Amino acid sequence: MIVVRPMRPEELPAAKVMMLTVAASIFEPDHPAANFVNRHSAALSDVDDFQRHYGPPWGTFLVAVDDDVVVGTGAIRRIDDETAELRRMWLLPAYHGQGIGYHLFRELEAFARAAGYRRVRLSTTIEQEQAIRFYVRQGFYPIERYRDTDDEVFMERLLEETADHRP
Repeated sequence: MIVVRPMRPEELPAAKVMMLTVAASIFEPDHPAANFVNRHSAALSDVDDFQRHYGPPWGTFLVAVDDDVVVGTGAIRRIDDETAELRRMWLLPAYHGQGIGYHLFRELEAFARAAGYRRVRLSTTIEQEQAIRFYVRQGFYPIERYRDTDDEVFMERLLEETADHRP
């Protein structure tokens, strides 16, 4: 059974490997994932200190676990008093299409609402076509660049919306 809950410190190494493995399948599908994981581990320095970057009361870092295996992640962090940022949404491909990403997103959205945010923003790369389609289905729309990053796609969703978006 898949459970979505806050990440525990001892799950950090497994969560990072999972995120980088999924990223490798998107950005370097013809190369061994282990090479990608080793080269890009430093890119997750915010995750190394997830309690500081994503900790309560203004943020959270959730994992989706299948038994004791981390199969998905997602986080919310504060941009300003009214704006949260959705970060680190990753799900192993074998778990796509089962509503797990949707459930993870809904838990993060509920956290953002409870924390008093009025909107959620995100950034991603153009290569992440499947993720972009998912975000559009959840009510996100394109916005101007809001932070300095290599990402090319910037999106936002107002939390006042009550429409029931589907995966």
